[in-house]
Amino acid sequence: MLEVEVRVADSERERTDVFAVRRDVFVEEQGVDEELEYDEHEDDAVHFVAYDGDDPIGAARLREYEDGVGKIERVAVLESHREEGVGRAIMDVLEEQAEARGFETLLLHSQTHAADFYRELGYEQVGAEFEEAGIPHVKMRK
Repeated sequence: MLEVEVRVADSERERTDVFAVRRDVFVEEQGVDEELEYDEHEDDAVHFVAYDGDDPIGAARLREYEDGVGKIERVAVLESHREEGVGRAIMDVLEEQAEARGFETLLLHSQTHAADFYRELGYEQVGAEFEEAGIPHVKMRK
């Protein structure tokens, strides 16, 4: 049985695990250019990593977008662990951290195929579909 532990990635090892998951999902699986995947917000963001035992299986990041508004980015779960509640576990911890940091509103750009997942968590679509890194997305907020 899967036992997911989600942590704020404070150590060098945890940060390395975050980037490994993102590389597997976004760069290798989805073909996102590495130059787009890693950006100027890496050092300012709070990174999250999900583990199954010692194995990193998911990641995400949260950063301040503007006063009182947090932006959720780079939510990723390894293909081998999707549909097992990992994404929800990541979002639960991320939202707790967002609240603790004083964010009253959360924004994210969801790939269109994942929008229903975020709707189930209370996010609403804002605006029309757009393309980001060659992938269709929608802007969502909560």
